[in-house]
This record gives sequence, C-alpha cells and structure tokens, in this order.
Amino acid sequence: MSGALLSFSAMAVSVRVLAETLSVMEILAARAGLGLVVMATLAVLRADLRSTIFSQHLPLHFFRNTVHLGAQYLWATSLLLLSLATVFALEFTAPAWALLLALPVLGERMTASRIGAVVLGLMGMLVILRPGLQTFQPAALLVLLAALGFAIALITTKKLTRTDTNFAIIFWMNLIQLPLALLGSHPLFVTKLTLGQLPAVVAVGISGLASHYCLANAFRAGDASVVVPLDFLCIPLIAVVGWWMYGESLDVFVFTGASLIITGILWNLRSEAARAIGPPIDMEKPVAKAAHPDPP
Repeated sequence: MSGALLSFSAMAVSVRVLAETLSVMEILAARAGLGLVVMATLAVLRADLRSTIFSQHLPLHFFRNTVHLGAQYLWATSLLLLSLATVFALEFTAPAWALLLALPVLGERMTASRIGAVVLGLMGMLVILRPGLQTFQPAALLVLLAALGFAIALITTKKLTRTDTNFAIIFWMNLIQLPLALLGSHPLFVTKLTLGQLPAVVAVGISGLASHYCLANAFRAGDASVVVPLDFLCIPLIAVVGWWMYGESLDVFVFTGASLIITGILWNLRSEAARAIGPPIDMEKPVAKAAHPDPP
C-alpha cells in the first residue's frame, strides 16, 4: 500500500502538468496506452505471463474498468478545480463505501477495529478539510461521486484477485480503458505534447501500472476492509506535496487530522495481527491429555 500511495501522489502531480496541454480523457488515454505497451511487451517476452491473460470473468473486468475510468475522469477533472488536499480528502470517503460493500459482495466480517479505522479516517478527513460553504461546490460533488466509483472498482478488484493474476487484471484494465478514453480524445493528441512534458507522460503510465499492481498484491495479503482504510494515509501525504510544489496552505489541522487517521490504521492493523496469531496460551493452565487406559 505504500507503493500505491506514492503512485497515486505521483499521478496527481503528473495530471496537473499534462493538463496544461491535454484534456482529461487524453491524459487517461496516454496512461492506458503506455500501460498497454508495457503489458503487451511483457506478454510477448514471457510465456508464463502470457498464459495467465485469459479470464473467465471478462464481464466483471468490463464492469470494473468502465466504472474505474469514469471515476478517474471525475477525479482528474476535480484536480484542476480544487486543491490537492481537498480532492484527496473528499475522495477518501471511498473506504467507507468499500467497507459497506465488502460485507454483501465479499462476505467479509466487520469488526470494531475495521469500523473504527474508517470512522477515525473520516474524522481526520473532516479535520483536514474543515468543510464549509466553499468546499461544497459542484466540483466537490464530482469527487464524492468518483469516490463511490473507486470503492466499486476496489471491491471488484479484490473479487478478481481470487481467480485472476495481477498481470491479467492490469492487462485487461489497460486494454479496456484505452479505446474508451480514445473516444473522448483528439486523434492526434500526442502531437500536442512538448518535450518537457514527456517525463509527466511516463510518470502517468508507470504510476498507473504500479498503483494497481501494489493494490492487487495488498488485496491478496488481506481483506478489503483492512487494506482500503490504509488509503487514508494519502491525505496528509498529498497535503505536504501540495504545500511543497504548489504553495497550498498547510497548517496544524493537517497534522491533527493525520494523527486521527494514523491512530485508526494502527489500531486496525494491530487488531488484525493479534487475530491472525490467535489468543495467547495460558502457561499456568494444565493441558488436557487425551483419554487412554492406564498401562498395566
């Protein structure tokens, strides 16, 4: 999840750089196109990866990636209208949606620590955001709708990890999203790029691959209701990035909210680790022996 958080932050900065020349759909097309080139090259060079591409759940792939592309479009558009901290804070209502969806869709059980991590994360988000009349504008509603889309995409990703490899999930993501993004792009949008923007194009493509690879691995290691709340850590991270690169305000509320977020995450991780190990053994309690007849 650390890799995913860093990738999301790199993508946000790259989107702002490319938005000077390209539309949002053109940026998403560039991300999917570069990602597909990388995945197709790996498939050609490695037979073991190529053999895992076929999936029996293509309808779920199409559903996931259509919803995800729509959410990305709303998210990228909001990045151009709101501060980075505001966008990421509103976006991270997604863990609350994911927690609710994980119960009926994935059959995951809810625990006090899992619910507490989301509640403290939302409280930290509100402290950082300090919502008021300026926050609740149409652009903020776009982020909230994107958050619901991201939650649906996260839950379907977790479901796909039960049957498909990471390579197949990311391959189909780029293959499905590229033509959809091209429908809203200028046919020759690549010619509008300047030489100085090429690093941002590469960053968008690589961060798109890296974020989903890291997410898929995280979902293989734990339940969605454990993994998704870790996304809250991106809020204080992106607030620092916005202050450093764009001069956006950074104050005590960011650190107070971050403390609430980190507290909830550490509580949840500690509880999950203790649950995985099991209850402690009482060394003073005698261990019951199996019943057997006394020796002659």
